[in-house]
Amino acid sequence: MSQDPSQPPAPPKLSVSTKLSYGVGSIAVGVSVLGLSATLLQPYLNRVIGLPAIWVGTAIMLTLMLDAVIDPAIGQWSDKLRTKWGRRHPLMYASAPLIAVACIAFWNSPSTWPVTTTGIFVIGMLVLLRLCVSLYEIPSSALAPELTSDYHQRTSLFSYRFFFGVVGGLGMNVVLYQVFLSPAAGGILNKQGYADFGILAACVMAVSILVSAFGTHRHIKDLYQPPVRKVPLSQVAKEILGTISNRSLVVVMISGLCSGVAGGLSGALSQYFYIELWGVSAASISYISMAGVLASVSGVMVAGPAARIWGKKRAMIGLFTVSVFTSAVPLSLKLLNLAPTDTGMVLTLLLVDYFIATTLAISGFIIISSMIADVVEDAAVKTGVRSEGLLLAANGLLPKFTGGIGVFLSGVLLTVVAFPTHAAAGTVDPEIMRRLALIFLPINTGMSLLSIAVLLPYKIDEDLHASNVATLQEAAALAERARIEDAHPVVDGAGGG
Repeated sequence: MSQDPSQPPAPPKLSVSTKLSYGVGSIAVGVSVLGLSATLLQPYLNRVIGLPAIWVGTAIMLTLMLDAVIDPAIGQWSDKLRTKWGRRHPLMYASAPLIAVACIAFWNSPSTWPVTTTGIFVIGMLVLLRLCVSLYEIPSSALAPELTSDYHQRTSLFSYRFFFGVVGGLGMNVVLYQVFLSPAAGGILNKQGYADFGILAACVMAVSILVSAFGTHRHIKDLYQPPVRKVPLSQVAKEILGTISNRSLVVVMISGLCSGVAGGLSGALSQYFYIELWGVSAASISYISMAGVLASVSGVMVAGPAARIWGKKRAMIGLFTVSVFTSAVPLSLKLLNLAPTDTGMVLTLLLVDYFIATTLAISGFIIISSMIADVVEDAAVKTGVRSEGLLLAANGLLPKFTGGIGVFLSGVLLTVVAFPTHAAAGTVDPEIMRRLALIFLPINTGMSLLSIAVLLPYKIDEDLHASNVATLQEAAALAERARIEDAHPVVDGAGGG
């Protein structure tokens, strides 16, 4: 049967090797999320380096905000770049050695320096490391909607990305706590353990980036290459504004604003709760991370079928909502004095809860990432310009700002409850941790639920996406026909006489 001419041709199906190559690069993202997360940075800078909690929260917030400001510039640079290796790959290749150097420098600060000097050094290296990670992450993210325009293939592609990202981050988390911060190695306050971790993290990130870049290099010739345009600055500004003001993108950005506060706050305090409130060891934290690795597999398995059965928007909202309430269960039980006290039962509760909540959250993040990719065509129809890098960088703008605010709030909460900076692990007064949990839980849960509620106005479904793709293909065909006619004009009456 011939294809309906009113419908756009189906994009070629991505091979498993392409999806694997693309996904492997997110190992670097996962490791960087672990290494740059407030979960690790807050206790490292506060309890290992010795900086006051409020200083740490402020520093992490400011570095995140600076990163957020620079990200759109990297995205725009990536969109405008013209090389024989395309728009994305040169930046991806360049980021690998830069990330490795910055990572090693951050985690290996001189131990003989005064605390203030060391703090200035590590915060400077933190800024550099964040920028180097963005140099890879933004072009790599922008590559996804270029590799396929298919509504459901994008969900599959992001499933690979999230799977490897979670496995990379949580796998490295297991190694961190089982090897570098194990009791035999000196425990969670052992500075040398963090230094050795930094060297391994640098190698893993650099290798995964290079593998991904090499693996997707063969697709460069098939990727969209926008024509070189000479337009006034006012037109460029109008196109940028048109891209970032897309209604569906705006609601996703506002959602990220709310979830950023919750994520920053939760990430910064999770290690405090595990060790001081629940009394679990570093090894037990690594077991919880292992549950997260398993959850990445189940999350990938859930995302695709859920999106097909209920549609991306409904599936994502449902998965995120259940995840929020599930993740609140352990602390709620603890505050109600209903949580188990036996060490084995406590670990079982945390493992099972983390597995379920993470499975649902990963499925939701896979689907919403696919939804964000669908905004590319919707914005292009309205502006006439494809700006994948700018769009995906803009999406991460507010979460980084508010993630920094969440980390700052964690420092505020630790200060309010008078958490002791130099207390040995497992020796903090239980009443301090109970007060911290009482303040944390309603703020975190409320911001998470608000981040879900604001997604309701998102409007791109499968039919609208197909219409957007068809519109762009028709416009491209007309532009190509006009180019050919300009190159070979038809002269009326030629040959007469």
